[in-house]
Amino acid sequence: MQQPYEPMGAGSAGHGPAEATRVLVVEDDPTVAEIVSGYLDRAGYLVDRAGDGPGALARAAAHWPDLVVLDLMLPGMDGLEVCRRMRQRGPVPVIMLTARGDEDDRILGLEVGADDYVTKPFSPRELVLRVESVLRRTRPTRPGTGTGPLHAAGLRVDPAARRAAKNGAELALTLREFDLLAFFLRHPGRAYSREDLMREVWGWDFGDLSTVTVHVRRLRGKVEDDPARPRLIQTVWGVGYRFDAAVGEE
Repeated sequence: MQQPYEPMGAGSAGHGPAEATRVLVVEDDPTVAEIVSGYLDRAGYLVDRAGDGPGALARAAAHWPDLVVLDLMLPGMDGLEVCRRMRQRGPVPVIMLTARGDEDDRILGLEVGADDYVTKPFSPRELVLRVESVLRRTRPTRPGTGTGPLHAAGLRVDPAARRAAKNGAELALTLREFDLLAFFLRHPGRAYSREDLMREVWGWDFGDLSTVTVHVRRLRGKVEDDPARPRLIQTVWGVGYRFDAAVGEE
């Protein structure tokens, strides 16, 4: 049986340089906050901490974080509201922590723009790996390692600049929405299962597949003319999803 939290020790995570990367940990349980902060600190991150929503917003205003580890259940102002208010100020990756296994809570977190979630009890080592996975996808592509701008069906995605537009109008996409759209534009006409997308876009061989479902729904809401009748991101029954680039050529 998995222990709620692992003690600090010689086997703690430490994965590569992250000296200039600031992570804000928002958690009202002092023990959890201390353990999470300790693991992130050992991994090389600059860690700020807050115990409630107003404190988190104040910390973020003073030193804008590169990523937020955000508890869903906070006193006074819950994590969903904190996430909404931070998103109003600017883009920032968010990993949501929740003590409840209720799928509705996880989906709510994804709906307000969280890039990932971890359900308590969790392994701090796994959380550090999730942080690294999310941050890796926010970093600019090194020259010569990526592709140029992608175009299809009135959409333009620039992976290097992390910018996307539809018919010339900029799209406000979260980290995972951007990665999902870029993946679809790179692979038009092919059907992918949710497991395929989890592996190719999220970089995980495990995880709750409802994460993919929610992100596809949110992305359709931003790129489809009529999200209730999607034409670009098609559902392939019994398989998954397919991007139909030919729609824009009609």
